[in-house]
Amino acid sequence: MSSEHMQIGEVAARTELSLRTIRHYEETGLVIPSARSQGGFRLYAEADVARLMVIRRMKPLRFTLDEIRDLLEATDRLDSDEELTADERETLLDRVRGYEQGAAEQVEKLRTQLARAEEFAATLRERLARDQASVP
Repeated sequence: MSSEHMQIGEVAARTELSLRTIRHYEETGLVIPSARSQGGFRLYAEADVARLMVIRRMKPLRFTLDEIRDLLEATDRLDSDEELTADERETLLDRVRGYEQGAAEQVEKLRTQLARAEEFAATLRERLARDQASVP
């Protein structure tokens, strides 16, 4: 195995994703191991790890697997050596912009949820402190 490739266990540790989740993303075509060892083990490159990190970051923002696939396809085309017309490039960038806007909207929703959760936890702490203070 070359030093630039990692087995799935190392990838799981680096991405904090389970082996099962990584295999699921492979089965759904979101990430394809760059190589296989002579023994048939999946081998991943840094680009595969980066792709898994994109997926990991999108999931909590409630993007579907199809949306994740669509974004990855757009960024893959933008990053490829493929000759793109100005219109094709702009269309791909518009897709990426749409996902950036969706991510920003989800971040705002999560901030609101976090603020409410923190307020609730503070209310409970105050309640416990008040009740404990009244115990003789």
